[in-house]
Formats: sequence, structure tokens, C-alpha cells
Amino acid sequence: MPSPSARFSALALLAIVAPAAVVAVLGYVSIRQWEASSELLYREQARDMAAMAAEKVEMTLRRAEDVFLDRLQAALRSGAPPERAVDQLMADSPLIRRLYLVNPRGELVYPRAWREVDRAILGPLVSGSALPRLERAGKREVISNSQVCLALLTQRGGEPVVAAFLRDPDTLRREILETTLGTLESSTIIAVLDHEGRTVYTRAPIEGAEPVLTVGFRQALPDWRLAVYQAPGASPRQAVRRQVMFFTGALGLLMAVIVAGIVLTWRLMRRETEMARLKSDFVANVSHDLKTPLSVIRMFGETLEMGRVTDEGRRQEYYRVITREGERLSRLIDNVLDFSRIEDGRQTYDMTPTTVEPLIRGTLEAFASPLAQQGFKVEVSVAADLPEVTMDADAVGQALANLIDNAIKYSGDDRALTIDARVAEGWLVIAVSDRGLGIAPEEQAKIFEKFYRVGRSDTQGRRGSGVGLALVRHIAQAHGGTIAVESAPGDGSRFSLRLPLGGT
Repeated sequence: MPSPSARFSALALLAIVAPAAVVAVLGYVSIRQWEASSELLYREQARDMAAMAAEKVEMTLRRAEDVFLDRLQAALRSGAPPERAVDQLMADSPLIRRLYLVNPRGELVYPRAWREVDRAILGPLVSGSALPRLERAGKREVISNSQVCLALLTQRGGEPVVAAFLRDPDTLRREILETTLGTLESSTIIAVLDHEGRTVYTRAPIEGAEPVLTVGFRQALPDWRLAVYQAPGASPRQAVRRQVMFFTGALGLLMAVIVAGIVLTWRLMRRETEMARLKSDFVANVSHDLKTPLSVIRMFGETLEMGRVTDEGRRQEYYRVITREGERLSRLIDNVLDFSRIEDGRQTYDMTPTTVEPLIRGTLEAFASPLAQQGFKVEVSVAADLPEVTMDADAVGQALANLIDNAIKYSGDDRALTIDARVAEGWLVIAVSDRGLGIAPEEQAKIFEKFYRVGRSDTQGRRGSGVGLALVRHIAQAHGGTIAVESAPGDGSRFSLRLPLGGT
């Protein structure tokens, strides 16, 4: 039997080792989470800044071209000879390098003859098909790559005419890009790249700078992109990583000193520690997911309240963002509440005959905005002979929403989402497929466990609570069905929700 002294020594050692181990583990986890959060926050801020800068360039360029087209329209409708008025307008508009006016019969109205270098490029664009195409496109179009601008105008007497003009690169750089981007207050370097990736404009030399991200322009500059670079040595990530290395080294030294005690404690408390860590991650992830939409809603709401947005289109866009983030917040809260009821054994389901196709399309409609914003190609295939199926429509819709949300979060460069529903061997099978990161075979059974998240490096920093797939499995089992996954790293995933046609 151990002596009192030995028992006291053991307890004293445990009293020292246990707190030190907890501090070391929590400190390391906090440092890594801080590094990941800092990286994510930095990229989100850079993307927001780049998107606003690109929109500002678009608005400035569009305004300048609208002024030119308004004056050109006035000149064509005036009683004065149009050629002289157009010549004067071209002299007053340095942004427009060359202009051609072509009537519906394909005849050149202005100038008197084509330049040979322009005929091959502009001739096919202003052919007879240009007029109906412009009428469908809203009387305005910018052709990719060649950056040729087409507009539909009318001459005196009402005859339509197609105006084709080319922008002057130097004036575009000096009066649009320099004026718009040169005044932005940011420590990053902003550059504009053309459709071939060549630098058209940059606020500072980008040699040696670290690329951060790029965002695309819209209709005014198709296939051009606005790139964000970080100047050498100025990246906040480097400062964060230096601090992470310092604290990691200190924690490593501490762990080396107390390793013997930690091993003994870990053997006794492994299960409890693992569950505590998973619950801690769950709370941290849910807190982050709650904070993100709340911050967005507050920011856009305050902006609208202060009257800073005067454009009706932008106000409507802000309203859509607030609505989308509110729906995202509701889904997260529903997941947490349902998970709590499942853990307490209080979850119940209301089984009623349900038509499958409206349920699928209604669930998918809630994700219309993020799918469109992130450029997803969505395909829905529902068999025409599907019968009504007895189910809890809200619960199955929630399970389907979790599968769609995962497909969005873990998408790769090939952003495609496919949902198909069919009857197979007496079961209703609803499958959600993507072409994202994929899941390793050894982790496919674990992803349906509560709090579990895939630990690969390419999934780190992606938001999630770790209970979504656990909820999907519980809902499927409560309906007498199953959930299965087919996946391989880099080849995407296919989740199949199988429900009995006759209900449970």
C-alpha cells in the first residue's frame, strides 16, 4: 500500500501536470485557431475591398460611356450634318479611340470608310444579326477579349443604327483606373489584369509581391480581373506566423518538461479529453457561424439606416444580403436546437404524405443567392413518376439543406451541384452530388459522427459546426432509411438519402 508521502507526491505531481497540460493544449489550439481566423479574416477583408473597387471602376466607366452615347444620340437626332457633329464629339471624348456607325442594311454611316485593321474585327460584330442581338441584350454589349463596345441608337427619322467603338487604353488607364483606384486607402497593391493576364494598371510595382486573390469585373470589362497583392515583407500573415512560431516553441518546451505526467494523464482521461475538445470546437464553430451573419446583417443594416446607399439597385442588393444571412442564421439555429433535442431524446417527427419535387426545389431555392454568387452550375433531375412519400417534410428538407450547404462549403474549382430523385428497389433515393474536395475512404464512416470534422489541410478554415451530417443520419434513421456517401479525394462526393416509400 503506498505511503501517505507517496500518495501526496502523486497528487502534487498530478496537480502540476494536469493544469500545465490543459494550458498547453488549449494554448496550442487557440494559437492555431487564431492563425486560421486571422488568415480567413484577412482574405475576407481583401475580397470585400476588391469587390467594391471593381464595382467602383465599373460605375465610373459606365458613366463616362453613357455620357458619350447620350451626346452621340443627340448629335444623330439633330438637324445638323451628323458627320461634323460626330467629329466634334470624338475630339471631345478621348476615352473613345475609334467609332463606327452602321445602319440595318450593313452600310457604314460614319466614317466614310473602314480602317483595314478594324474591318476584320468589327465587320462581323455589326452585321445584320447585331441589331436583334442588341435589342435582346438591352441595347448595350461589350464583346469579350477584343473589348469592342456595341450600342443601339436611332437616327433622325427613327432608323436604328449600331454604334461600335473601341476604348483608348491610355485614357482608360489614366482617367478611369488611375482616378478610381489610385485614391483607395489600403496597404495592399491593386492591379488590373486583362483577359490574357497582362497587367493593364497597378498602383505600385508587383515584382516580388505576394498574390492574395482576384475578382472579376462584370459587363463593362468582361474577362478582365482586379488582382490584390501584398507588398514584400508587409503581409500581416508573416507577423502572425512569427508569433505563432514563438508561442509554439514555448509550448513545445513546456510539453517536453511535463511529457511523462501528460502521458499518464492522457491514458486515464483520453475519452473525456477528446469529447471536451470536440465540444469546445463545436461551441467555437457555432459561435463563429452565429457571429458572421450577425455582423453582416448589422453592417448592411447600419449602412442602409444611415442613408449611405442612394442607388435603388444597391439597396435591393443589400436587402437580399440581409435576407440571405438571416436564412443562414435560421438554418444554423435549427441545427443546434434539433441536435439538442436529439441528445435529450425529445425530438419528434410529424409524418404526412409529401410531394417530393416541390420539397427539393423549395429547399434549393433557399440557396439560390450563394449558388449564383459563387458560380455554381446546378442541375435538378426528378423522376416524373415519383409518388407521394410519407415523411416529415421539414426534417427531410433540413437534411437536404445540410447536404447542399456541405456541397457549397467544400466545393473546389469545378463548381457543380446535382440533385436527383428517383425510385430504386422500393426506396425513394435523393442524391446530392458535387465535384468538390472529396473524402478519403478511411474518413467516410466518421463524418456522420457528432462533432467530427475532416482533418485534411485543404478543409481547414471552412466554417461548420460538425453536427450537420449527424443530424442527416438521425433524420434518415428516424424515417426508417439510410444515408450513404460515395467519394474520393479530388473527385467530389455523392450523398444518397434513402427513404422507404411507405414511411416508417
